[in-house]
Amino acid sequence: MEVILLERIERLGQMGDVVNVKPGYARNFLLPQKKALRATKANLEHFEGQRQQLEADNLQRRDEAQSVADRLDGLSVVVIRSAGDSGQLYGSVNARDISEVVTEAGFTVTRQQVIADNPVKALGFHEFRVRLHPEVEATVTANVARSEEEAEIQAKLGRAIVGDDEEEQQDDGVEEAAPDAAELLEPEALEAIEAAAEAEAAEAADEEAADAPEEAAADSDSAEGEEEKSE
Repeated sequence: MEVILLERIERLGQMGDVVNVKPGYARNFLLPQKKALRATKANLEHFEGQRQQLEADNLQRRDEAQSVADRLDGLSVVVIRSAGDSGQLYGSVNARDISEVVTEAGFTVTRQQVIADNPVKALGFHEFRVRLHPEVEATVTANVARSEEEAEIQAKLGRAIVGDDEEEQQDDGVEEAAPDAAELLEPEALEAIEAAAEAEAAEAADEEAADAPEEAAADSDSAEGEEEKSE
């Protein structure tokens, strides 16, 4: 079926182009969405008569969309989803999900404007295109995580938290939470332990000092005995 495009359609043509499309695509999408007209003689004449006004209206919409795109482009949004240790989601993130979080961020976007080539099924960072006008697009990044806390960590790391990363986080948490043994003791108890240790050290030193004369005497007696034998 031949139709006249009333706006730019990606991979199809520009406004005013007469293109041949499948009947189902024309009846189910292009015609009801008022993106095209049947390429009849009457419609061709009507389009040419309205062409200047249509192009002016299109230019105004494009400028308005570009103004929004300048603010929207580069936006990062957080999407919370349940996932396994490997990072695979229990479900997916689709165009509807992105339109909702982007709208919550202050930009009115419908799911039809979000271009998701494939549903997202893993934790991490994923880019989505938002088509604000047939000739204007912006890119937003979805930080898909299990929680707001993990999303913050992923934003710092620049990657998803999976597998070993979780174990390292838990180990770090235990190390940070475990206080030094000395910190658990009252000051008086700590002083008593230190005093006892000092007393044990002093007692050991005294014993060594007391044993020294005896060892010296024993060495002297042994030496005298050897001299008597030699005589």
